[in-house]
Amino acid sequence: MEYLRHHGILQFLNLYKKHKHRRDDNFKWGDEIEYSIVKFDDEEKTAKALFDSHNLMPKLNKKELEDPEKAECLWRLEYSSYQIESMPGKPYGESLEEFNKVESNMLRRRVEAREFLKPDESLLTITVFPRLGCSNFCYPAAKPTPREGINTSLFLPDEAICQGHDRWQAITRNVRLRRGEKISINIPIYRDKNVVEPFREDLAALGDDGQSQKEARDDHVYMDATGFGMGSCCLQVTMLGQDITQARELYDQLTAFCPVMVALTAAAPAFRGYLTDIDNRYIANKDSVDERTPGERGVGPLKEGEILNRSGRNGAVEWYLSEQGQRYNDLPLEYDEKWLNLIMENGVDKILAQHIAHLFARDYVCILSTQVYIDDEKRSDCFESIQGTTWRSMRFKPPPANSDIGWRVEFRPMDIQITDFENAAAVCFIILLAKVIVHFNLNTLIPLSKVEENMMRAQKRDAVNREKLWFRKDITSHATDQPIDQEYGEFTLNEIINGKQGHFVGIIPLINSYIDSCNVDTETRNTIQQFLNLFSGRASGKLLTDAAWMRKLIINHPDYKQDAVVSEHINYDLLKSIDQIAHGYQPCPDLFGSHLLPKIL
Repeated sequence: MEYLRHHGILQFLNLYKKHKHRRDDNFKWGDEIEYSIVKFDDEEKTAKALFDSHNLMPKLNKKELEDPEKAECLWRLEYSSYQIESMPGKPYGESLEEFNKVESNMLRRRVEAREFLKPDESLLTITVFPRLGCSNFCYPAAKPTPREGINTSLFLPDEAICQGHDRWQAITRNVRLRRGEKISINIPIYRDKNVVEPFREDLAALGDDGQSQKEARDDHVYMDATGFGMGSCCLQVTMLGQDITQARELYDQLTAFCPVMVALTAAAPAFRGYLTDIDNRYIANKDSVDERTPGERGVGPLKEGEILNRSGRNGAVEWYLSEQGQRYNDLPLEYDEKWLNLIMENGVDKILAQHIAHLFARDYVCILSTQVYIDDEKRSDCFESIQGTTWRSMRFKPPPANSDIGWRVEFRPMDIQITDFENAAAVCFIILLAKVIVHFNLNTLIPLSKVEENMMRAQKRDAVNREKLWFRKDITSHATDQPIDQEYGEFTLNEIINGKQGHFVGIIPLINSYIDSCNVDTETRNTIQQFLNLFSGRASGKLLTDAAWMRKLIINHPDYKQDAVVSEHINYDLLKSIDQIAHGYQPCPDLFGSHLLPKIL
């Protein structure tokens, strides 16, 4: 571990020295979409997670391998054997006209994939497979092995982990082994009329040795494997900063919008066959890779070499990177002073040095043997192995080794949406936010403790309508002449997005003002307006989030017994409707109003 940390830091320092003076990169950006492969049985009325990504991937990658320059879509393996990931073949450019290409490229990806799927199979953009971990949830059939294997889960078989690359199996095993016990995720149950009180499952019947029953909380849905978080699907946006300074500023300014987008893109109301009292994957993701030992978590004695660590590898941003952000860095940051000193001795300012040192406060959970003893001047595998296994809601990305790519920022907290229209709208909304932040020199900074509190509020059931978030009162001002606690207040999502006369300017009015200042053609303006209408409608309550729509369908299903159970039949009807809507064969005014989606043949 010491060797890997040392060389990981040296590799970062080499990248920093090589690129710290890089300037004037043209703005580029792209998206990453994660899909679930689902197998339908229309006679039996079942929908199952299809463990086939390792067979599907070589077929999807053929075009890229034959001619990388002409590939319109790129495909990659993901954590689970029922997941795959896609991105556009080339990044989008600075022009607003690029927004006209986004949805069509996403549609193209579905068309490419359908070529290799059987008639009863489909790619769905769902955040969580609702019955993941239930009996008969997968095809081919596989059973969990609670006392052995990689997961040692009561619910998830090891076959659910990607079978096309050992990386994800190694992460799963090593997170559990380092933790010293199984993963523990508890999601509050949706308290419906016929849910027993207290809600508590008999886990001994599933082979529990007592550990899981001890970890499971009353009135919560308990899950015990990394796959319940990492096996969920999300939507990510990466953008290129003009230089390192702008990238750091965008990282900070976009952090305040992470909980906003958690609420607006909420699409995960059901876990392990139960309707829950949350709408987003945030808790499941955060707890699924918590590799801290009992001592590091503060629930047991600290052992030699351990330090108390306030969070696991996944969660909200913990440290602002810009000079302006230091006023609002109110969370403790763990790191080893010797690594901080090494980084600073090599010319890195203390703010960024603390961020990098904090990354390396964690152990490695996965690295290939071929990535250990390498040339630190030419490769950065040791750095990327830590960077790539620390999953925050934002990620600051230095230029890769041997690449012409510059300093980037990745926006990571959004649930995947069930249609390409929604995903395109979310991606373009984030890019518009970045453009507006730079154009108007906005200041959205608030204490990071409040952002972290916002993340917990935003993932709750119907947070769009029921919760308020901490937000800066005047995002056009950079003044620091008043106490920090007077700079922010509690706002509804509607106030943040649509504004409130004499109270808050609103993000969409600012975006419209920016668009008005640009020379935009009619087609582009219409595209942008459709995207803005979606989030304006969600924030105002006129349109449902995906999670609210799913919850409504489940609760109103004739088989639903007001017991929070998502049965096989309910699951089938839900996913079948999602499939029909996503492919343009079923309108959904609750989600889009009068907007119609193109049919995908």
